[in-house]
Amino acid sequence: MTAINKQWRLKARPIGEPSADTWDYTESELPVVTDGQLLIKIEYISLDPAMRGWLNDAKSYIEPVQIGEVMRAGTVGQVVESKLAGFVAGDYVCGHNGVQSYAFSDGTDLYKVDPNLAPLPYYLGVLGMPGMTGYFGLLKTGQPKAGETVVVSGAAGAVGGLVGQIAKIKGCRVVGIAGGAEKCQFLVDELGFDAAIDYKNENVKKALRKTCPKGVDVFFDNVGGEILDDVLTHINRHARIVICGAISQYNNTVPVKGPSNYLSLLVNRARMEGIVVFDNIKEYPIATQDIAGWIQSGELTVKDHIVEGIATFPDTLMMLFKGENFGKLVLKVGE
Repeated sequence: MTAINKQWRLKARPIGEPSADTWDYTESELPVVTDGQLLIKIEYISLDPAMRGWLNDAKSYIEPVQIGEVMRAGTVGQVVESKLAGFVAGDYVCGHNGVQSYAFSDGTDLYKVDPNLAPLPYYLGVLGMPGMTGYFGLLKTGQPKAGETVVVSGAAGAVGGLVGQIAKIKGCRVVGIAGGAEKCQFLVDELGFDAAIDYKNENVKKALRKTCPKGVDVFFDNVGGEILDDVLTHINRHARIVICGAISQYNNTVPVKGPSNYLSLLVNRARMEGIVVFDNIKEYPIATQDIAGWIQSGELTVKDHIVEGIATFPDTLMMLFKGENFGKLVLKVGE
């Protein structure tokens, strides 16, 4: 029986939220593997807020996905056939192989992973791009010191949850901002945050005064918009604001809302700096070793949110922008 490749391709660039008109779903028979190629059966696909930015035809840190192309995404899967030196059938590999059930590769930007050392979804989350983003964004850009107060927005997501836990490991006081009582309780009870702010049901400015009585030294921002503005009113002198993302702005149909309280950076001699994870690629092994060690020691809790079925991709992706995911959002391809 010939294997069928199920693929989601970009049909049209969305204005605002992606919709059914954004995507084309296709099924096709797989061609023969040629010399210098390998065929991967994809098992898990990473869904990340950055994917929304890749849909825009605009200058960024990475080229946009082109109309008609398979949607870009991080993946982990198993080699089923190889005519490429260095890879054999049975190897498990990670790479950006897109939203599809099978992928051909020439080995570029592909690396092997061991399912015996960690569950496969970990390689898309805590040991993948989100993990590297949180690690370097906090430690290199945020530069937290023991005893400082670290605030994290989007704290129940893949990056935010890791950032808060690393900050605790480094001896900081950590406050997370998330949507809903259940997520806030999860941050405190399961991830060990010192406090949590429910932006859906609390006044964030007032809650910051209560939970951060000594001000904010490091703010790791995944959300942007009003929450960034609110935190800027409460930063300390020489604070560091890490701009990782702005998920509240990604589906805007009007210009992105910038921080109106940016003069607080001047008054407090503070620094605001962006983090793009690919800038640190040479140091990934160091981060991987540290994160794996924290997991093994029990200092770091991993939370994955796995949804099954490649057919669910458009709806599952939107969970990110509706705040419906708990932890790292991963799509299990299935049969």
